[in-house]
Amino acid sequence: MANIFLCFVWHMHQPFYKNLATGEYRLPWTRMHALKDYYGMVQVLEDFPEIHQTFNLVPSMAMQIEEYASGKAVDPFLRVALTPAEELTEEDQEFLLTYYFHVTTLMIDRFPRYRELFDAWMASGRMPSRARRMFGLRDLSDLQVLSQLAWFDEEFLEHDPEVIELVRKGRDYTRADQLLMGAKQLEILGLVLPTYKRFAARGQIEISTTPFYHPILPLVCDSNIAGVSHPYVPLPSRFRYLQDAQEQLRRARRFMETELGHASAGLWPSEGSVSDEVMAIAIENGFKWVATDNGVLSRTLHRSATPDVSYRPYIWSQKGQEIQVIFRDHYLSDLIGFVYSKMGAAEAAEHFLQHIRMNTEHCGDALVPIILDGENAWEHYDRNGRPFLRELYARISADPRMQALTVSDALGRVLPHRIDHIFPGSWINANFDIWIGAEEDNRAWEYLLRAHQTYDQLCGSVPEDKRELAYEELLIAEGSDWCWWYGPEHSSENRADFDQLYRDHLTNVYRALGARVPDELARPIIMDVRHDTHELPVSPIRARIDGEVTSYYEWMGAGHYRVDLRSGSMHGHVPIVRDLRYGSDGRHLYLRLDLMDDAKITQIDLATDKLRVPLLGNSEVEVARDKILEIGIPLVTLGAQRGDIVRFQLTLTNDGLPLDIVPQQGYIEFSTADPTE
Repeated sequence: MANIFLCFVWHMHQPFYKNLATGEYRLPWTRMHALKDYYGMVQVLEDFPEIHQTFNLVPSMAMQIEEYASGKAVDPFLRVALTPAEELTEEDQEFLLTYYFHVTTLMIDRFPRYRELFDAWMASGRMPSRARRMFGLRDLSDLQVLSQLAWFDEEFLEHDPEVIELVRKGRDYTRADQLLMGAKQLEILGLVLPTYKRFAARGQIEISTTPFYHPILPLVCDSNIAGVSHPYVPLPSRFRYLQDAQEQLRRARRFMETELGHASAGLWPSEGSVSDEVMAIAIENGFKWVATDNGVLSRTLHRSATPDVSYRPYIWSQKGQEIQVIFRDHYLSDLIGFVYSKMGAAEAAEHFLQHIRMNTEHCGDALVPIILDGENAWEHYDRNGRPFLRELYARISADPRMQALTVSDALGRVLPHRIDHIFPGSWINANFDIWIGAEEDNRAWEYLLRAHQTYDQLCGSVPEDKRELAYEELLIAEGSDWCWWYGPEHSSENRADFDQLYRDHLTNVYRALGARVPDELARPIIMDVRHDTHELPVSPIRARIDGEVTSYYEWMGAGHYRVDLRSGSMHGHVPIVRDLRYGSDGRHLYLRLDLMDDAKITQIDLATDKLRVPLLGNSEVEVARDKILEIGIPLVTLGAQRGDIVRFQLTLTNDGLPLDIVPQQGYIEFSTADPTE
């Protein structure tokens, strides 16, 4: 009978959440998934010695785990979880209530008290200010502990006496319980990478890798390649930095060798994204095999990627260079990722294996690549997917036709076919549309290109440490995760955080180089992030520029742009402009800005669609700041006259760093004619 060689590749990845300038991790998901998935997904193999697998580790994720395990990493979610409940500020309490129910109901329901707190949160209308009045100190302390225990790995929830006792207690957690929860987190985090090393050393797992900061490598090599996989897709200005692609691969392989003891032979390029150029530089950097999706294989061969086509290795060959390639079974991988969580463990495992048996009935010896995210699916499974995995591994071990092998071990078992090119694409629709082509995506690429061009111009004139920091931030900004959330395809309650973090990374490039930070980086790329309100002027304005509300009638009838304070600006939790009022007397444009009390600004620039005018220190402009900030600008200074349509946008900076832009998107537009006429 023919043999079936199962190649499971579990891809472990989180974005780089750390802001290098501040040292803080903006979001906690690397820590949370390290607690829940990274350790246990390998450790479960202890009970199944015949099951060999490949784990794909993204170096930038592993680097974050190292920092957490050492106690060096800081994120606001961990800080709030470990603060004594009685010391939580009102802001901390609202943060706790807003974010600590961001888990699946399946995870909440494992803990009756967590469900009780969740029901109270829902009863509050999910309004933090209202929930604060409903949650006492015991409620808050219980939420602090349970929201973290919900992310603990099954190995600890079921076998660690101290964690079992915390779960059994269920409510009324003390400060000692809170500290124990924090100590156990460090313990789990410290086990993650050593466990991978241990299983790799004994040959039960292979560790493959991905370009260091998880970029879409074909687009870094040449963003215009997206037009090959999707003709006529709208594209940004051409981004072509082959040396960055090389560096991302060099660093990845070196990191695996120095930190995990093995220079990875295998490469899962970020999101399975490949091109001929990527294959060539993978070879140059010492990789022996590459994995991608069978949708790419279908477009490469111009035929359907049936099992007899997909279930074999290929050798890509060009110009005397060769590398082996496997193409994952898209359908079967997605069954684990998205379907089997809704089925019983035994039923799902048997369905999966029966499907493989049916697919390989006429294939001869078959190499079946199953490649998927090794973390995000499990929060939708009973007990983090462990019952399913145990059923699956036990059944594979009992089947004489099946062997679960690492990719490197399986490659020599099945005769490869040759290909002389590969179609450029990713695992999603064999194209790059998720990361380029939409308006938000393209704007992000334009910003990245401008930052890189600035680096190219200035890197030779700054100290080495600043140059290295700027380049590191560029490599981080090339990561795929930012554009994953741009465009219409995906949504998340943290979209604004990803957007802010991306712009922070680019901002840090300019600051490291000592260059002026572009105003655009103070403006969200995500176009639906703000909900400001705007009322047009209804009467002429003749303001007295003294920084005071001189009379009740002074700004009556002015245009009013009210900023949504729920949305963040560039450097701070809220914008520094609360309200903008404006109007004209036919000769001047008058502006009134109501600022946050501690707002520090050194310049305000007014931009029209034709020119840019600095307002502070400009002899043509009248400015006064006291309780409010008032500005009078002759229309002639703006190249306008009575009756013209004026379009303007304000940028507020402090020592060259953009703090806020009003409006964040587009311009305020109004007529300088008397609105009553």
